[in-house]
Amino acid sequence: MDGSETFMSAAVWAGVASLSYLALPRAWQRLQLSVAKYPSLGGHLRMAKRVSKLIPNYAYPDKTWFAIDGAPLAVEQRRRLALAQLGNSLKDQSPQTLAQSDTVRPMLSDLQLISQYRVPYQFRELLAQYVKLGNFWRESSGVWLTDLDGKRFIDVTGSYGVNLFGSDFYKASMAEGAAMAQPLGLVLGSYHPSVLDNVQRLCEISGMDEVSFHMSGTEAVMQAVRLARYHTRRPKIVRFTGAYHGWWDDVQPGPGNPMPPSKDTLTLNEMHPNTLRVLRNRTDIACVLINPLQAMHPNRAAPTDSTLIDGTRHVVYDRAAYAAWLAELRSVCTAKGIALILDEVFLGFRLAPGGAQEYFGVKADLVTYGKTLGGGLPVGVICGKSQWMKRFQDDKPGDICFARGTFNAHPYVMCAMNVFLQSLDKPEVQALYAAASQTWSERQSVLNAKLRAAQVPVRIAGMETVWSVLYDVPSRYNWLLQYYLRAQGIALSWVGTGRMIFSFNFDDAAFEDFCQRFVLATQAMQADGWWWVPEAQSGKKIRCQILKEMLAAKFATL
Repeated sequence: MDGSETFMSAAVWAGVASLSYLALPRAWQRLQLSVAKYPSLGGHLRMAKRVSKLIPNYAYPDKTWFAIDGAPLAVEQRRRLALAQLGNSLKDQSPQTLAQSDTVRPMLSDLQLISQYRVPYQFRELLAQYVKLGNFWRESSGVWLTDLDGKRFIDVTGSYGVNLFGSDFYKASMAEGAAMAQPLGLVLGSYHPSVLDNVQRLCEISGMDEVSFHMSGTEAVMQAVRLARYHTRRPKIVRFTGAYHGWWDDVQPGPGNPMPPSKDTLTLNEMHPNTLRVLRNRTDIACVLINPLQAMHPNRAAPTDSTLIDGTRHVVYDRAAYAAWLAELRSVCTAKGIALILDEVFLGFRLAPGGAQEYFGVKADLVTYGKTLGGGLPVGVICGKSQWMKRFQDDKPGDICFARGTFNAHPYVMCAMNVFLQSLDKPEVQALYAAASQTWSERQSVLNAKLRAAQVPVRIAGMETVWSVLYDVPSRYNWLLQYYLRAQGIALSWVGTGRMIFSFNFDDAAFEDFCQRFVLATQAMQADGWWWVPEAQSGKKIRCQILKEMLAAKFATL
């Protein structure tokens, strides 16, 4: 080998070594990111989207629907008769409500979606022949909803979290707010006088310097993320597995979003040291999004009956542990200049007057609110420190973070909000907050004691006024309880028994009424044979059975 060849060889190896040296940090960073993901499809969204597209549609036929778990003939016949009776009962009590729901459904895409996803999809085709639910309410009063037929139901829908103080409170707030706003009417772009008081109160409640108004929680989170990216000049955001922050692409990047997961969105494992390691070692993260509702079920999506294929539903709420996690997260974000965004759109004002910041003892950089804050009208709000909220650069007039909306700070919304915020100072409201944790903890214990006494395989878990129903039996039919509850006069949201949201205006008598109806529903479902299970049945066996069904259905269509 002559001198030129030796030189070339040395140069090649030097180049390879240099590339390897440069690649090592990136590979190490990638490895850290991989081990900070939650070990499930929920933590690996690209894989989850691929898998979701492979799931075949199939329906259980009549001959197996009532005994998909291998129930003996006597149990199967009891179930068949019970489902017919349940459907007839619901139909007889609300015929006009059902008729109007059926008429509007083909023209209302939202209703089509929730109708399709109330139960595991294998069951819905035949179920629709027996059982239907109405989707219209005529009026509300106290803790009650009344449908078009005059049938009354105890309301634990929570109106997606809006209904904190009871429907009468919000009707009064909207009426009083409308009277305040009426002289100005629809004047947009400038502000109704109530805005000054709203801003002052929100700054005091949140401990922040500035406020911006939006028309929904989704919009508020969008702008909070934009502000974090604008001020840090970093592209990436961190969200946690299972957390919901609205339906826009960056924060809802898994199944349900037609776009592929963004390379600038990192979905990591909540309450895990590997996640903190990623935050410490990267320099491209603008913000971390926290939805405090996840304290009920870290790294898992909100529980719904549509995914209740066996007895598995996890609610593991540990207030102290979650507060400790938020404190660690706060420390790392401060050290790295990462914006900590607390998304209180759902839980804001439900946990405490100062929201999740007060409840968990953490201080965010930006807080988003919505739901109940509007006094019954649509709203989204960001509160933040001045250094995060500013939308322009003094020395660079072309460098702005633009965000406007035609209906932001709408006079009627601002006035209803003002009524809500002023109500927080009332002694009776402060008394409700002061007693809330103890009241709802005791009520949860009361209902669980009644369920144990009734010897039904059901129990309750939750956080404050947000509860989930847990099942102690690996039944293929646990999702049916939502229909038994409706038959007993309890109104749930479309996610069924996965979430019950109580308002503060439940007095002891109303709660006792709720308990009686709830227990009766579980006893009826048990008597009808839906909680019969074969010996040695388990959630794992059920999941294996469903996987075999899916493979058979998939290959049958190829």
